Amino acid sequence: MGRQMTEMLKGTLEGIVLAILAVRPAYGYEITAGLRDRGFTDIAEGTVYALLVRIEQRGLVDVERVASQKGPPRKVYTLNDAGRTSLAEFWGTWSFLAQRLGQLRAEGQ
Repeated sequence: MGRQMTEMLKGTLEGIVLAILAVRPAYGYEITAGLRDRGFTDIAEGTVYALLVRIEQRGLVDVERVASQKGPPRKVYTLNDAGRTSLAEFWGTWSFLAQRLGQLRAEGQ
C-alpha cells in the first residue's frame, strides 16, 4: 500500500469501522476480517484494536464480553446512539468531500 493510501486511510478508518459495526455487532478479529473482505488487506490487526480502544473510550460503542470456545472472552462491539451520530457525520463529510473532489477532477479534464 502506498503512502498516500495509508494517509487517507488514517483519516477514514474510524468511519469505515463504524460502518461495519452499523451492519452488526462484531469482535476485533471479525472487524479485521470484514475490512480484508472489502479489500482493505494491508490494515494491521493492531491498528484495528487500537482504534477500537479509542472508539470505546469516546463512547461510540457498547462493549460486551462474550465467552469464547478458544481462549479468553471476546469483546463484542455494538454501535450505540453516539456511534450512529458519529457515523452519520462521517457520511455527511464524506459526501461533501466526494462531491467537491469530483468537481475539481471534472474541472481538470
